[in-house]
Amino acid sequence: MEKVQNSVKIRSITKADRSAVLKMMEQLYYSPAVLSDTPRSILEKSLDDAISGLPQIEGYVIEYEKQSAGYSLVAKGYSTEFGGICVQIEDLFVLPDFRGKSLGTAFLRFLEEKYKDSAALLRLEVEPSNANAIALYRKCGLSELPYTEMIKKL
Repeated sequence: MEKVQNSVKIRSITKADRSAVLKMMEQLYYSPAVLSDTPRSILEKSLDDAISGLPQIEGYVIEYEKQSAGYSLVAKGYSTEFGGICVQIEDLFVLPDFRGKSLGTAFLRFLEEKYKDSAALLRLEVEPSNANAIALYRKCGLSELPYTEMIKKL
């Protein structure tokens, strides 16, 4: 799937993108934006699953003026509370040199358009100190869901 808007192009991740996207994943996952210590092998597996076409995960490259400027991984599940498919934005990362160019906004609009007739909600996690990301998400119509998330690694 491709979407072009002005200087922004959003397209599916391919094998040719693997190295560049993995570098961006490392920038995201080894920054204060992520609270857990995710091994590189997990990043590689997630990326490979997205490239392989596994139906639960989609991967996208965000281009700006024909340059790779960011990426996103999106997982799909179901929400009983909201009565439909839940599109979970697992990763949304824009390289520092491309921030402030509305790439995050373009990507969120892309997802809204893609899933407007088939999903009940978009969902994502954000580190509470990431004020810029929170401002972007609020501007795009997302709101906080006042739950405490709990996990158990298997």
